[in-house]
Amino acid sequence: MESQMRDFFVECDKAPRLNEMADFFSETAAGRSGVPIKVPSVDARLFKGDMSLESFAEVHRQLWGRFDPHYFGSIPYRLEEAVRLGDAFLRYGCAIANDDCAARIYVLGDAEGTLARALAKLGNGKIKTLSCSPNKENEQSFFLHGRPAHAVFFLGPFHHLTRSRIASTPSLRHFSERFDIILEDTTFQMYSANRKEQIGFVKRNLKDDGIFLFLEKFRQADGGEYLRRELQKDYGYKIRFFDPDEIKKKNEVILKRMNLNETTLNDISSALAAYFKYGCVTWNSGNFYTLAASNSADNLQRLISAMAPPCIPNEYVYIEAPASLPGLAVELPPFRSLGHPSYE
Repeated sequence: MESQMRDFFVECDKAPRLNEMADFFSETAAGRSGVPIKVPSVDARLFKGDMSLESFAEVHRQLWGRFDPHYFGSIPYRLEEAVRLGDAFLRYGCAIANDDCAARIYVLGDAEGTLARALAKLGNGKIKTLSCSPNKENEQSFFLHGRPAHAVFFLGPFHHLTRSRIASTPSLRHFSERFDIILEDTTFQMYSANRKEQIGFVKRNLKDDGIFLFLEKFRQADGGEYLRRELQKDYGYKIRFFDPDEIKKKNEVILKRMNLNETTLNDISSALAAYFKYGCVTWNSGNFYTLAASNSADNLQRLISAMAPPCIPNEYVYIEAPASLPGLAVELPPFRSLGHPSYE
């Protein structure tokens, strides 16, 4: 086991995210490159008048850092999904918190931790959050709007956030009891395709009945289908925010390398089955999906029922959510109805 862990650390330390991709992420996180020609904004029409989503979107936008414009201009309707997830996490977190214990949420790889800071702000002490990134520039953006209450930033890659480090670091110690929710945000695909080891390492920080979510880009069994969805992303969405040359450059410098570390839905389902009983798809945008897994059917169902329906045009959707993952079937409730005026 110790040898296996050592090999995992070596694999992560040699990963593209920390080596050949490092300059790209440093420059983009600093706002020196990859800046869109116009700043993305939520398409509020997709919220259909839901005041909770609109309220979360407003707070979220006030807290943006320097990487957010690039990220939200790169993935179709990822911004609306951030708001949708944030709204659901806030509902779920406030519902499970009590006077003695706040809900704990770890957003792994959310650059400057905007989602985590929005949750901490709106939770008013009922939610405590952790973000991590290996980029100093992201840490600077994390504190761009002041030192947030109830939100902590760890400067370092995800595999450096061990149980012993959490227990021995004063600013992290209150997370020793582990997390109610962990969201992995397009991070594992920057390191390797070794999902089983990645999931197993991070799961050590998840409560036994906690929920692990994954927002990743996935390979398709049909390479032609994968390419069609990529062309839709690039020239149906990204072209609104980036020059064609910028899109081409990123495809060559980052995406071709990252694609080697993507898995299929079947692959990640097999990896998840080693640790979880239940899992499902909660969102889809082309080759991107949000997945959720847990050993508590009740908690997973509770989170899903707190989610608004996906806020995305139908032409980008290739699977109707919520949908169970292979081998991880669970009875899935409908998403909450739109129109809720406040958090309950």
